[in-house]
Amino acid sequence: MATTLKIGDPAPNFTAEAHDGTKVSLAALRGRPVVVYFYPKDNTSVCTAQACAFRDSYEDFVKAGATVIGISSDSLESHRQFAAERKLPFLLVSDADGSLRRAFAVPKTLGIIPGRVTYVIDGQGIVRHVFNAQFSADRHIAEALRVVQSLAAH
Repeated sequence: MATTLKIGDPAPNFTAEAHDGTKVSLAALRGRPVVVYFYPKDNTSVCTAQACAFRDSYEDFVKAGATVIGISSDSLESHRQFAAERKLPFLLVSDADGSLRRAFAVPKTLGIIPGRVTYVIDGQGIVRHVFNAQFSADRHIAEALRVVQSLAAH
């Protein structure tokens, strides 16, 4: 397993299908900040709270020029239902084979639970912030928004 991505590292490029049927490519999003957040599972209490917090702050991310992408190993169908039920305005990507988690070197909690890690990537594709906290879902949003807004100010 690769070592954890650090601030200053280039973010791994990926192209994947989102829950709405669009193709998402990190390279195609160059020129603007991207928040990529990995979470364990749709419809679980902490993951739902995190997704809803990103939803509730989504306009602030958009005003700062950022794109938000959520990633878990759930299927695209699960993501479609989750996004519809929770009225999520951002893209959800399925990482069913775990390749994105491996590319981003997302650690597991207690060796078994898929990690909850948020990455803020700048317009040049460089990781500018990494926040890893399994049970502090709301802090992921606050930390990411703070960094995105500081990037927009420069």
